[in-house]
Amino acid sequence: MSEIPAPHPMRAWGVPNVGELDRIVVVSPHLDDAVLGCGRLLAAHPGTTVVTVFAGVPPAYPDPMRPWDVQCGFAPGDDVMAARRAEDRAALAVLGAIPRWLDGIEYSYRPDDLPETADDVVARLAPVIEELDPSLVVVPFGLANPDHDVTHRACIAIRATHPDIAWWCYEDTGYKHIPGLLAWRVSGLFRAGLWPTPVAAPVAADDTAKQAALACYPSQLRALEDDWHLSAKLAAPAPEQLWRLDAPPPGWEGLSA
Repeated sequence: MSEIPAPHPMRAWGVPNVGELDRIVVVSPHLDDAVLGCGRLLAAHPGTTVVTVFAGVPPAYPDPMRPWDVQCGFAPGDDVMAARRAEDRAALAVLGAIPRWLDGIEYSYRPDDLPETADDVVARLAPVIEELDPSLVVVPFGLANPDHDVTHRACIAIRATHPDIAWWCYEDTGYKHIPGLLAWRVSGLFRAGLWPTPVAAPVAADDTAKQAALACYPSQLRALEDDWHLSAKLAAPAPEQLWRLDAPPPGWEGLSA
């Protein structure tokens, strides 16, 4: 009887590793990004913690109001972040996820619209990652929006000191449709030796739970529809893709050059 050949190493590529999905943390720049970018993943894995980096209340809201808040339907005197936290709490409850809000201030509420630095985010986020002890951290690609960018760069810095954790990326809804921007981020990570590779992750079979959760963000949906024609993009087949960040297979390193 001939021996059964060993499984080809490519067989394991593109699927989660054993134990990887045991304790998931999703990092969200703002109060809606995690549900927009990976709501199906959250729906399939109740108990996931969603850590939102920029959920802090500014000392004072800008006067005049920022155009985004006006688009969202807020009026002068409204506590915008309190309303958005309530929306986020309701949305994550639909998906069985656990909110964790950090006190970063969105760039549009900061002086001269200057975002926090990646180091600022690392100082705030790294202790939370260590406390939660995840098997997998899912982070945004960090496209276009300054808060998304510093969140991504902070997560990459934290990843370097936590090689025992699996790290995936989700695509920033809306921003990923800016021509070339997702490819630009993927190529930069590739050249840095973190080869982004699509993952066939177990997610909810349809968008029912995700859409119910998104309906809990009425303020944000107004502006997102205005700016990004969100409804058309969420209606597209297979709207979510998750990517693993990992070193190249041994001997393949030269392709990064």
